[in-house]
Amino acid sequence: MEQWSFPPKFDPNYLPPSGSRYWFPKRETMPAAEREKAILERLKLVTRYAWDHSPMYRRKWEEAGFHPDQLKSLEDFESRVPVLTKKDLRESQAKTPPFGEYLCVPDSEVYHIHGTSGTTGRPTAFAIGREDWDSIANAHARIMWGMGLRPGDTVFISAIFSLYMGSWGALSGAERLRTKAFPFGAGASGMTARAAMWLDLTRPQGLYATPSFALRLGEVARTEGYDPRQFGLKVMFFSGEPGASVPAVRDRIADMYGARVIDCGSMAEVTPFMNISGSAETDGMLLWQDIVYTEVCDPATFRRVPYGQRGTPVYTHLERTSQPMIRLMSGDLTLWENGPNPCGRTYPRLPQGVFGRIDDMFTIRGENVYPSEVEAVIAKLADYGGEHRIVISRDGTMDELLVRVEASAECVARGDEAQATLRPSTGKALQTLLGLRAKVEIVPPNTFPRTDFKARRVIDDREVFREMNARLQD
Repeated sequence: MEQWSFPPKFDPNYLPPSGSRYWFPKRETMPAAEREKAILERLKLVTRYAWDHSPMYRRKWEEAGFHPDQLKSLEDFESRVPVLTKKDLRESQAKTPPFGEYLCVPDSEVYHIHGTSGTTGRPTAFAIGREDWDSIANAHARIMWGMGLRPGDTVFISAIFSLYMGSWGALSGAERLRTKAFPFGAGASGMTARAAMWLDLTRPQGLYATPSFALRLGEVARTEGYDPRQFGLKVMFFSGEPGASVPAVRDRIADMYGARVIDCGSMAEVTPFMNISGSAETDGMLLWQDIVYTEVCDPATFRRVPYGQRGTPVYTHLERTSQPMIRLMSGDLTLWENGPNPCGRTYPRLPQGVFGRIDDMFTIRGENVYPSEVEAVIAKLADYGGEHRIVISRDGTMDELLVRVEASAECVARGDEAQATLRPSTGKALQTLLGLRAKVEIVPPNTFPRTDFKARRVIDDREVFREMNARLQD
């Protein structure tokens, strides 16, 4: 396997032949069983490394009765190694601030510090060693090569440069790939309109953002007199929220810009977060197993579910020495498959991407529903105006659901009858495709604010629900 060692060491000058589909042909196309043998040997090294360098892992594993010498198969790894939670990370950092008992490298080797916002409690600090930053850059460059980006291309990074790992990770990959990296950013007043201006000026081949920002950018660009399809983008890759694997959302972005839309991104803690990512030829998200070993597990037992079934991703670093994550529970929900991939890579795949966090699920009359599934239905509506809100009430024995949907400007221009028709057609689509009844309110275009980051479309507020429900009854 190419450049396969632990601790990882990569040739900083390596680039594949220009005509190659693959960065590392053997690692990406080898028989899965052969790769799994190599992964098992790597897991033995990774767990021994963590045992020797992390009091947190040693204590947790001793309590579970696990020792790295017991690791003889992937089934041993799955059954003997306990999962790690975000709560474990916060508690470790509270005990040993700021980086916790799982830093595993000398403090002097920390090169980048990122973290969570801490808006709901103690923030979590991400400490990345200098050599690990190089490994992350190599992994992301390799995956971006698989997306179809090449040295000399311009990559426009329109995401917030702050604590958020996504923008920095995309930048590291773009630089290692020898592209012309444009760290434009996002979030400041008037920045979306300026992004449209710079896209028109530079005509980049690639763009990184969140799906919500791409949709907002396209709307603003048209308002400013630009045609997004004339920006010349060939690849748009997204992380931070579900959407790029939702067919209706993906197709809407692709049609707006005339570009290939690729979904990527697992968790900031698992950076290189592009370890789950689509490719130039393959929709959904490939699990790049030789970078981060991913198990899709039953969320109750944390044992792998069969291919074709839903579960929660559990991640293990194979190329990190600083803050290595070993069986980190994501709390997300997905479905995995293991059939042939159009790109020829022999990785498992998440054909529908990540649905969302299990905690985001709500139950309507016995039906479990995720916000991304509602979005998938609404985004297909011909008269959808681009934004919506999902309002949930948990006031009774079962959740009640109200969906507020913006009408498009074209729908409004056709008059009241068109808007009146949109309401029952939306309700019918939700019932037909999701099997649930929802109350629907049609609102004017631009009722809801657009975002430069991740959209928040779910409102869990019984008072808001009562107010809107009363309005619908009038």
